[in-house]
Amino acid sequence: MKRNKIVYWLATGLVAAGMAMSGIMYLTSEEMKSNFTEIGFPIYFMMMLGIAKLVGAIALMAPVPVNVKEWTYAGFGFTFIGAVWTHLATQTPWFAPVAFLLVLIVSYYFFKKTRTV
Repeated sequence: MKRNKIVYWLATGLVAAGMAMSGIMYLTSEEMKSNFTEIGFPIYFMMMLGIAKLVGAIALMAPVPVNVKEWTYAGFGFTFIGAVWTHLATQTPWFAPVAFLLVLIVSYYFFKKTRTV
């Protein structure tokens, strides 16, 4: 039981930290704005993603209802899958979103495992 909670919090902390940093970059980085514009995404989409990532990072770490966490996991899953797809389509490095997707899966697995005990 203790091992499950440790793995859960480590994986969840990594995802939350990564999404918080990414969200901040989406909201403040001129380079990110240039990258989004270059591949054809509108700036408002980048801003929306940045805010959603920050809110999601908080939701993963905060004591919120289980259904809010479930939606957060789903949202991050879609975000990572979309990021992998975008990186493959634009022929840019895709390893980071795949790695974060795998850590998210570990977090979700141990989230469910710690809730059923």
